[in-house]
Amino acid sequence: MLAISYEGGFLIPPEIIPMEIDHPRAHRSACLKITLGLLAIWFVVSFVGGILLRDWLDANLPSIGSAPFGFWIAQQGSIICFVLILIAYAVLMNRLDNKHGYREDK
Repeated sequence: MLAISYEGGFLIPPEIIPMEIDHPRAHRSACLKITLGLLAIWFVVSFVGGILLRDWLDANLPSIGSAPFGFWIAQQGSIICFVLILIAYAVLMNRLDNKHGYREDK
């Protein structure tokens, strides 16, 4: 006897489903929150810190090497922030996938 389940609008045979999936809408909602939060952090560091507040950062914070702080944020800080955001995204999404049943077996 072949039982077919209805998951997210698709008919899926049970032998194809590798694991129980817990609330796809909740998973997607959490994915969007993580993504938008990290994009907001990147915007603040890149645009606000590197462009809008550059003169204030130069005047009120110490230099890094021979470069003023605002210039350093615009050139190096936003790139370093982007790499840290990529690492945070990978860690947070792996935790979220495991929580909702989308984990990869190693």
